[in-house]
Amino acid sequence: MKNDNFQSSKPANISFQELSKNVPDSKVISLPQPIAAYYHASDTYDAALLAACFAENAILVDEGEEYHGAKAVSEYILKANKDANVMTDITNCAEKNGMTVVTATISGDFDGSPVPLDFYFTLANDKIKTLSIILAGE
Repeated sequence: MKNDNFQSSKPANISFQELSKNVPDSKVISLPQPIAAYYHASDTYDAALLAACFAENAILVDEGEEYHGAKAVSEYILKANKDANVMTDITNCAEKNGMTVVTATISGDFDGSPVPLDFYFTLANDKIKTLSIILAGE
């Protein structure tokens, strides 16, 4: 089912590099470009940019559920963030075992807010291949 709430005005045939060229760097923490674009797109509800951040065969694991494919992953993230009015404060970024781990505190309209989370990103060809979101420190 198509959800027009998350449609971008950008044409679908524009490359990730073109979509992400004006994405500002993180406020304080230096992030790889696909990850910086991910946070920018999820904060601004930019469906085209968010989907472009992910590889076509991307996998997201969040709250015990798996989502497969760039479209399914981006739709889930946009809906979850919009429904809960999520705000993200990035506090750290580190490389661990071939993954980029971003620690952030998210707050919004959900039980337990605010909550520190670790976002485990695996990148391939300047795209997010896998993303696992878990409680920070677990």
